[in-house]
Amino acid sequence: MNSLRSLGQDTVGILLFLGIMALFLAGDMISIPDGVMNSSFVNVTTIFLSILLEAIPFILIGVFASAVIQVFVSENMLRKWIPKRYPYLALFPAAMVGAILPVCECAIVPVARRLIKKGVPAHLAIVVMVTAPILNPIVFASTYYAFQNNMTIVAGRMILGFIAAIIIGAFMYRLFGKRNPLIEEKHAHTHSHSHEHHHVNNGKIMQTIVHASDEFFDMGKFLVIGAFVAAVFQTYLDRELLVGIGSDAFAGPAVMMAFAYIVSLCSEADAFVASSFGSLFTSSSLLAFLVYGPMIDFKNTLLMLAYFNKRFVLTFIGVVTIAVYVCTIIFELLV
Repeated sequence: MNSLRSLGQDTVGILLFLGIMALFLAGDMISIPDGVMNSSFVNVTTIFLSILLEAIPFILIGVFASAVIQVFVSENMLRKWIPKRYPYLALFPAAMVGAILPVCECAIVPVARRLIKKGVPAHLAIVVMVTAPILNPIVFASTYYAFQNNMTIVAGRMILGFIAAIIIGAFMYRLFGKRNPLIEEKHAHTHSHSHEHHHVNNGKIMQTIVHASDEFFDMGKFLVIGAFVAAVFQTYLDRELLVGIGSDAFAGPAVMMAFAYIVSLCSEADAFVASSFGSLFTSSSLLAFLVYGPMIDFKNTLLMLAYFNKRFVLTFIGVVTIAVYVCTIIFELLV
């Protein structure tokens, strides 16, 4: 029964996503009444499509890379690369492990849970969880493509992501030590984004295709929403107000962090949304968006609450928020 309900929800999501794509791509063939096609409508449509079409190739690359990791790389292999002794020094190899995993925010939370269940200390699994969606090669490529005329953003995202991850891991170890933050198995439930489907009778190639397609449509729905919100945001909000907020060294990063949390974009596509705000916000504000969103957002919070106890999750959100905000403010002062 649950599988039929899940299949129905996936089908509706796929149809909605394809319908929206078809609506905008076939815009020239649709007769629009006079008065509807005004300059604001055209502007929203143009910005929406430009963000969407630039991001989709990187989404496709990312979901297939993520699916390959999901199917062919076991947590035991990763655990061998992360030393359990010397908890603070181990933060650095944990960050390196995260940097080679092209996994989105949706998929990395279940991976972090499995790492903890396999014996990896929680603070190291958290470092893997916050670095993977930022430092992996797919995200670097998409960020470079979106900001190829502003290498400060490209380098800043990687550097700040790494530094913030080490700080977060150190504070989480300091606050929780070696305690297991996972909810007991009988209370945990599987989230639709966890991608922990068991295809026992299928080959690994088929599993890879299934994981990639599931992840693409999961990401695609959030990308469509984020691109549309960004387009409306830029079209209808007062430009003078935006420039005033964006140019403020302290308010700009906070606003963009809140925006990143709400829209819950995939890290393989968020650079294209951020680049569309390039003329309105400072570099530190854009970096706050690009670093904070992949580490924690609304959908990620729901995923974490499914696996981790509430106190751990709330503490994690607080630590991430403070670490990213302080790092971006320091970046603004130094650069």
